Amino acid sequence: MTSVTWILESDVFPNSHGRLRKAISDADHRIVDSQDDWWLHEPPDFDPETPVIFHGSLGNAAVIEMKAIGNPGSFCPVNEFCCTAWYPRASRWLMHQDWRCLPANELIANATDVAAGIGCLDRVFVRPDSPLKPFSGRVLDVDSISLKALDHGFYYEEDTLPVIVAPVVEVGREWRFVVVQGRVVAGSGYDAGTRRAVDSGGDVKARDLADEVASSMPSPCPVYVLDVCQVGGEYHLIELNPFGGADLYDCDAAAIVSAVSNYAIQNHPL
Repeated sequence: MTSVTWILESDVFPNSHGRLRKAISDADHRIVDSQDDWWLHEPPDFDPETPVIFHGSLGNAAVIEMKAIGNPGSFCPVNEFCCTAWYPRASRWLMHQDWRCLPANELIANATDVAAGIGCLDRVFVRPDSPLKPFSGRVLDVDSISLKALDHGFYYEEDTLPVIVAPVVEVGREWRFVVVQGRVVAGSGYDAGTRRAVDSGGDVKARDLADEVASSMPSPCPVYVLDVCQVGGEYHLIELNPFGGADLYDCDAAAIVSAVSNYAIQNHPL
């Protein structure tokens, strides 16, 4: 069997990487611990005949994708995961049926009009268009939207950062599913506030929706994660995220390692 090199940034996901590391070892694949200076300067020379998979921080996943380090690498084509790239394809499942994308400074200058355009008066939900999430999605009062309220100056400096504005939705339970070549291979419930797993992801309706999205919608990447939520009695798609920088919570690590490694082996250039 061909061995795969998994590059892991385990300090980023200390709760889930213990299981992931065991599954990789049990499958007789190789683990290499990531070092930050690799991605800032020159990475080590990996054997070009060996598939390489990265799992860790979103920032490093994006650099690895951009520099084409390893194959398949980090599964993080940033532009494909921008909300504006896939929201139109996902409209029938999407949690936010009404939304608008515009530069942050334009939102601030015209907050009342922008909110009214999507049927909101007092509050709106705002998140970055980018999957690299230079700030976390949040609910804001329309009259208090500012660059400071959007964490400007912490992880980004551009006041023209594209943002998504949508009505506020009261979300119940949430689940994350790992998709490989259009098939859901693992899932886990999670708590968005604590960023911790809360169940095994066995909710049948949540899994059914994940299966439908994964098998029906053109994928942004052969391997990715999708998040599903419950709103009242209905289930909706929240977002898609790059696999290489996504927490796996309590997803079945052995199933993930098997499916992702097999994809890497089968699609590695000879």
